[in-house]
Amino acid sequence: MSDIPDNLSIEHLIWQSGITRIVGIDEAGRGPLAGPVVAAAVIFEPYAYIEGVTDSKKLSAARRERYFDLIKEHAIAYGIAGVDNVEIDRINIRQATFKAMRMALGRLKQTPEYMLVDGEELPGGLYQQEGLIKGDSRSFTIAAASILAKVTRDKMLLDFHEEFPQYGFDRHKGYGTKEHRQLILQHGPCKWHRKTFLRKLLGEKN
Repeated sequence: MSDIPDNLSIEHLIWQSGITRIVGIDEAGRGPLAGPVVAAAVIFEPYAYIEGVTDSKKLSAARRERYFDLIKEHAIAYGIAGVDNVEIDRINIRQATFKAMRMALGRLKQTPEYMLVDGEELPGGLYQQEGLIKGDSRSFTIAAASILAKVTRDKMLLDFHEEFPQYGFDRHKGYGTKEHRQLILQHGPCKWHRKTFLRKLLGEKN
C-alpha cells in the first residue's frame, strides 16, 4: 500500500495497528440561526476510497449530492441523526452536537472499533477515539461523514423553505447571512429558528 492518498494516511496508521472498523463522525449546522444540527457516522472497509471526497464545504451542491449516493453505496455502515432547534435551545449547541453524534453512532449496523471525530473528542465515547481539528480535510472517513450530514441537513432546510418561503432558507440554509438577518427582523422568527441564537439580533432591533 505505497500510494496512500493524503487523506487516508490517518486511517492507514490505525489499520496497521490491527483495527479494521473505523467510524468517521462529523456534523453540519452548528453555526446557523435556524434548523437542526445533523451528525453522520460512516464506516468503510479498510482501504476503500472514493476519489474526490473531501470537506463538504469545499464541494459544490451537485458534487455533494453525487458523493452522498456513492458514500451510502460503498459504506459498510452509516448512521445519520439530527437534533432540532428546540433541543438546541434547551441544552446548547455543543451538547446538541454531541447528542446528534451519539444518535448517529446508535444507528450504525456495524460496531466500530475506533472513532475519528471532527474537532474535539466525543465525551463519554464508548470506543477508542481521536478528535481531529479540521478532520474533514485530513480524513477521508470524516469527510464522507461531513457530506452525509451536509446533504441531509440541506434537504431539510429546503423543506422548511416550502413551509416558510419568506426567509429564503433555500438560499442560505439557515446561516446568519445579511439577507437572513434582515428577513428575521422583517418577519420575526419562525418555529425553526434557534431562539438562543437570535438574542443579540433581536436585541439590536429594540
